[in-house]
Amino acid sequence: MASLNRVLLIGNLTRDPELRYIPSGTAVAKFGVAVNREYTDKTSGEKKENTCFVDITVWGRQAETCNQYLSKGRPVFIEGRLEYSTWETKEGDKRNKLEVVAERVQFLGGRREEPVRSGAERSGTKSQAPDLPAAGEGGGGPQDLNLDDIPF
Repeated sequence: MASLNRVLLIGNLTRDPELRYIPSGTAVAKFGVAVNREYTDKTSGEKKENTCFVDITVWGRQAETCNQYLSKGRPVFIEGRLEYSTWETKEGDKRNKLEVVAERVQFLGGRREEPVRSGAERSGTKSQAPDLPAAGEGGGGPQDLNLDDIPF
């Protein structure tokens, strides 16, 4: 019997990624994604929207990259697999969870205007981002490009 466990999602982050490291040193990031579905109610003809909230887990270098560049509200394309977990709480209650383990995360949309927070800022350590000049103020605009500085 054939079997396939593949998930493709496009949605927006519901919270900033939470980065942790397991004892072996491997990075793991967790975040949520909201996936919207628009449809028309057949009985009333009214347009409706349904939102599905999905928990995502990313491992390794990709987890560190997600932590560095993603933030709440950013659109992403997730490719991965479903994983079902069960456990028992200290009180003896049984819990279960279905989540997506991402094998590939693609950042969608353009670059944001606000600076991206570094991992140090996410963990509570404050660092100052340098003030970059706006376009036309002598900081990387086309008028400042010197073709002699290009190494090829």
